[in-house]
Amino acid sequence: MTRRTKDRNEKKETAELTRTGVSIEEPLLKQFDRLIARRGYRNRSEALRDLVRESLVAEAIDQNEPVVATLSMIYDHHRPNLANKLIEIQHHAHHQVLAATHVHLDHDNCLEVIIMKGRSGDLKQLADRMLSLRGVQHGKLVMTTTGKIQDSKHHG
Repeated sequence: MTRRTKDRNEKKETAELTRTGVSIEEPLLKQFDRLIARRGYRNRSEALRDLVRESLVAEAIDQNEPVVATLSMIYDHHRPNLANKLIEIQHHAHHQVLAATHVHLDHDNCLEVIIMKGRSGDLKQLADRMLSLRGVQHGKLVMTTTGKIQDSKHHG
């Protein structure tokens, strides 16, 4: 890499960050500092950027934007026809269901984790259809960004 290219790259990284001030009550700031220390953040800026990203992801979900999701559910595999119903629902949603993993937890219970991609509202409806089946004991849908949200997080 030439010196000129390196200078341009350094300027680009610097230009991506904007300094801003935040006024916070002292007791709240102390609590925040303890929280970010427990979570391993190196500084407040990193923690604040993650909070902003989290809010943007929540907004994308609320606005029915494209997201990725996992649906984790526990079900009784002895329930007649339940596994077939779950598979049929997933096959009908093949454009949204990317992958599924099935684990036998014990003699009676299975864990299924389904990875999906699509609009948040559609994925919520799909998850609700599966979770409402008789024999599904518990489940949780977790949605997050597809990576399209502006991300300046640097790892290293």
